[in-house]
Order: sequence, then C-alpha cells, then structure tokens
Amino acid sequence: MPKVHELRDIVIMGAGAAGCLIAARLAAAGKSVVVLEAGAPWTLGDLTSSQIWARRLKWSGPPVESAGADRFGHNLNVGQGFGGSALHHYGSWPRLHPEDFRMASLHGRGRDWPIDYETLRPYYDRIQAEVGISGDAAAEVWRPSGAPYPMPPMQQFAQARIVSAGFAKLGMRVAPMPMAVTSTEYKDRPACQYDGWCDAGCPTGALANPLVVHMPLAEAHGAEFRAHATVTGIERDTKGRPNALRYVDERGEVHVQPAPLIVLAGAGIQNARLLLASDLGNRSGRVGRGFVPHVFGNSYGLFAAATECHRGLTAGTMTCQDEYPKQQADKPFGSLAWGFASAIKPNDIIGIMMTRPDLYGPALNDFIARASRHMGFVTAVTETIPREENRVELTATRDANGVPNVRVTHKLDPESARLADYAAAKGVAIMRAAGAGEAWSTPGPRNLGHVAGGTAMGDDPATSVTDSYGCLHDAPGVVIAGGGLFPTTGAVSPTFTVLALAERSAERMIHHAAEFA
Repeated sequence: MPKVHELRDIVIMGAGAAGCLIAARLAAAGKSVVVLEAGAPWTLGDLTSSQIWARRLKWSGPPVESAGADRFGHNLNVGQGFGGSALHHYGSWPRLHPEDFRMASLHGRGRDWPIDYETLRPYYDRIQAEVGISGDAAAEVWRPSGAPYPMPPMQQFAQARIVSAGFAKLGMRVAPMPMAVTSTEYKDRPACQYDGWCDAGCPTGALANPLVVHMPLAEAHGAEFRAHATVTGIERDTKGRPNALRYVDERGEVHVQPAPLIVLAGAGIQNARLLLASDLGNRSGRVGRGFVPHVFGNSYGLFAAATECHRGLTAGTMTCQDEYPKQQADKPFGSLAWGFASAIKPNDIIGIMMTRPDLYGPALNDFIARASRHMGFVTAVTETIPREENRVELTATRDANGVPNVRVTHKLDPESARLADYAAAKGVAIMRAAGAGEAWSTPGPRNLGHVAGGTAMGDDPATSVTDSYGCLHDAPGVVIAGGGLFPTTGAVSPTFTVLALAERSAERMIHHAAEFA
C-alpha cells in the first residue's frame, strides 16, 4: 500500500524554473506547498566547472526515443534535480516579439497565442527586476517595449569586437545580449567572473537559476522540496476529479501526495507523457502534438588576432535581431536571431574539437592549438513552424516504475529547413566579413534545442490543451507550467517567457482561486 501524506494546498511536479517560482508565490501567499522532484537535491556546492561533471545535471531518467527526419536530442536539453534545466541554462533572456503571438493571424502559419505581448509585458518587467538582467535596452533597437534593464551590459572581450565588425560590414546592427547574469553585484549575488562555464551551472550565483532565486524564497515561506520523488501518475477521487500525485522514492516505495491543486512543471515532454499515461486532459487529442523546438546553427572562424575566446559566457555577450521579422524579402520565412562571442572550451557539446569532426591526430592537435586562441563563434537561433505531425507519444515499453516511455517524432517544415540552411550560409559570410582566414558551419545533422509545445495553450478546448493560465480545459484542478504551453517559439530562448507565464499563472491562483477548483 502506498504511503498517503497529509493533505497540502498545492502539489507541484518539478523543481525547475516554473515549479520553483510558483512554489515561492503560493507559499508566500500562505498556501501549504510541496514540490516533488525526480532528481537529486543539488546545491551550489555540487556545481563543478567541468564538462564531465556538468553531465550530472542533464537528463538521466527513462530514455526518450527520437524519430523523424530531424531528430531532437532530448538529454542535453533537459535537466534533472533541483533547478531542472534552468540550473545549467545559458542565461540569454530576450523577450518574444509581438509578432510571435499572432503567427497565424499575421502569416497564416502555426497558431496564435491566446494572449498578446502587452498581456505578458508587465510580467516580463516584474521578473526582470526580481531576477536581474544585464543589458542595454536602448541599444536593442528591435526590443519590444518594456522597463530598462536593472544592470549594465556584460563585459565585452576581443571576440565580440572582432565579430561585431563582420556584422557591421554587412550592414547589420548589434547590441549587448540581455543576460540573466550579474554584470555587477545584484541582491547579494556577486558579479560574473567570465570563466565561461555556464553550461556546468554557476557555483557563485552570478547566473540566475532556481537555486539562487525562487527556491530559497519558497523554502523561506515553508514550501517543502522532496528530491528523488519520481511522479508516476495522477490520482482521482470517486468523481473522477484529479486530487493527488502518486510518486516513487529512491528506495522504490510508493507515495501519494493529495492536494486540491496540482501543477505539472516538469519539462514539456514529461508533462505530456504523464498526461497521456494518466489518460487525462486529452479530449482535444492535442496532448503531445505541436512539439516545436528551435534549430541552432553555429558558424566559426579563425582570425589572425587573438580573440580571447576562452573568456565570457556560454551564451555569448552580443546579439543581432535585424533578421527577426518573419517575412523579409532576402530570407526564408521565420524569425532568426544571432548570438555571438561565446566562451568556448576545448571539447564537449559546443567545444572546439566538436566543430571539426573530420580532423584526427596531429591535424586535430594543431587545429585546437590555433583555435583556442584565435576562434570566433556565432550562433543562429531559427524559428521552426509548428507541425501537427511533430509530437510526443507513448511507446510500447515501460520504465522501471511501469510508466510508458515516450518517443519524440520531429521533421522540419520545408520553409524552416530553408531558413536553417540560410542561417548556416549567412554565419559563414559574417565570419568572412569579420576577416576570418578560415570559416565554416557546424557539420552533420541540424542541431535542435529547447523543449516547447506538446501541451499548447489556447482559447478553444477543441484545439488546445490548456487556457492561457495553463489550466487543463477538461480537468479542473490541474495546471501545466513551462515551455510546453508555447503554441509557437519565435527565435529566442524560452526561460524568460516560461517565468513570465508562471508569474501570471501564480498570480491568478492566488487572487482567483475558485477558477482553479
């Protein structure tokens, strides 16, 4: 028999960005909150500046199958343990543009959001002031309206100056990247030391993540966090209403945590998996459908001058959004945003060695020796058009707890594929314009990143999974949080928008509780 715990006001699956923020807000409002996290109870002291150790922070749960012509690499893009994927996210925090919320209305593609930019703007501003963003709003001529950043932009190194000249030569404008990283001391967090280990987490607390922002606030107001608590199902009462989460602890013992309000704040794929496995919230048939990642295109160059490419931030310190408008005469459809001047390490993930898999032995050694001092790096983040065929679905296999595993099937829309190819060629052109003696783009399959879609919000219960606050249309008392809510993604990293949506949802839970009953 499972151990049934004392009733709480709210139970949350997932201690990532959205889960920790909602826990903090509800606990501060006097609600009893418990957060169930499948992974380890990470602290800042567990974070080590090493790519080998950084892998501990990535997904280590049941395998997620990949299928389709353009396969999604799940494990790198998802985290596990306190902080979730936001523990090792890179911290680039641009806002979505007004156009992103009306893709169907304006362009006849994808889906519209049930809210517009102005609805979300005050929540962007509120999160920005609380968490702290470094940047220069005036220099971002493309930036939607909003409050100025609370910190000045990050320091720029030689690579940023060199590559900026390439953009300028092509008539493109650049600005400091808005970063959820401290350029100065901010709310007792120290300024960044620019060692470029963001992907391994940030033990100093300069990079905003749940361990230094919302989790301590939640705990200070009495929220309880349980590690190694793997949610396996959603329980129902005699009337069929969801009323608890069932989970398994690290000893294999089964628990039930009852609460009248349930929040699923895991990664979007796992939220969809749990709903499908529990046969819940899928009257529209849209749970799992519309999975929509970004395509990342990296281009590189070797320069005669030293670039200081070992210093900076994993996400880079500069951006260009001149090609963000979805319809422009000289490029395929879709938004395109550039980030550049990333700190780059010798190997692993986006490391120097991985950029030239064709080299071996002495040739590789020679390349690394040159590139470690003279490399430049630019990343294109390209929007993908949502497709119904791109989906998360259950497989015939089950994990150790008897829950069906999932498969992510993904194929790019032809126009999105053309945009990715355009970006690869444009990246090389930027490097050449900057004076690179050698320039190339990432070889091999396209690199897909960021988990979005699969539990998309909308006004019509027949064509969406939740309303604009994340409430399941056909299962009162269950709220979805995270990037799975996105009908479309624009061409910016999702974390800032995930938090803005979670802030809006938490506010509604506090002041309009009856709507969640």
